[in-house]
Amino acid sequence: MTNPTGSRHVSSLLDGESQHNSELGSITRLTADTFPILKGLSIKRLVLQPGSIREPHWHANADEIGYCLSGTVLISILDNGSSFSSFTIETGQMFVIDSGSLHHIENIGDDEAEIVVVFSHERPEDFSLQAAFGTMSDAVLGNTYDLEASAFTPLVRDTNPRDIVKRSGPAVVPDTAGFNNPHKFDVEAQNPPLQHPYAFVKLARSQFWPALEHLSMYSLTIEDTGMREPHWHPKTAEMGYVHKGNARMSILDPDGTVDTYLLGPGDVYFIPKAYPHQIEVIGDDEIHFLIFFDQPTPGDIGYRASVSAFSRPVLAAAFDVDEATLPVFPFTPTDPLLVAKSNPTDPV
Repeated sequence: MTNPTGSRHVSSLLDGESQHNSELGSITRLTADTFPILKGLSIKRLVLQPGSIREPHWHANADEIGYCLSGTVLISILDNGSSFSSFTIETGQMFVIDSGSLHHIENIGDDEAEIVVVFSHERPEDFSLQAAFGTMSDAVLGNTYDLEASAFTPLVRDTNPRDIVKRSGPAVVPDTAGFNNPHKFDVEAQNPPLQHPYAFVKLARSQFWPALEHLSMYSLTIEDTGMREPHWHPKTAEMGYVHKGNARMSILDPDGTVDTYLLGPGDVYFIPKAYPHQIEVIGDDEIHFLIFFDQPTPGDIGYRASVSAFSRPVLAAAFDVDEATLPVFPFTPTDPLLVAKSNPTDPV
């Protein structure tokens, strides 16, 4: 659903810039080049057909965190110090890859695989392994591997990435690929740390996933009877991907303008650090958002606790009303994050 208001805060990942599109799969992306408000975060949607591979590559300036929407993939990672990992990821599971680490993503299932991938930079830079080989001469490669230079003559020399390639034959999956791994996190298997009858949140942050250094993610589900309370993140930018449902957000910009927009499946929104905003369901169905942050443990300040921090005379002066006119605010020492929707939804 492309936002009809033209808000600078929202764009469609489904209609994003195409990095690759073939019978093997596709990559669409939103970076600061096409979504200028982005800072410190960007996002890609990777679709792999059975037998297709996101070629071995690395990112020069960004950590990567991914969430599997569907399918089964094998991920292999070569980290600094010759540390190697290989593991499978299925629907609802996540992975994290450090900047500069060589990795691949391979569809080893019988169905299409879809993954949402977020980076800790608004313009991530990629290098592929085959392009890196194309940089060097046959003689240099021969010396590297103690082989004759002629051994590398048959290789196609190209410094442009191929992005998605096709596997020949069955996948090679190590027997240990199903084990737990520091790079892997089963967020949807988590017992929600925050749960109400109308909403719940599962948390992929460093408290539960120690491998995270620069990124985190909240899996947020809200029924039509609930709402994400108005709030802001003091030191954290927020980028959300709409997996399911329809919602409305309102954001206050520093110039005093209020940006209100609708969101649907495939949409991405971005909230700069400390901008106040809220999320509510539009319609009768629940929403499921993947909400990514540029910190391993994001912080919140909500409207509920905000008014409890000041005396009623201070609040009356701030709102320019008599103290008797102020609502009777409930004392809230800890923000609830999620609240029940007891009033009718404002018209769309």
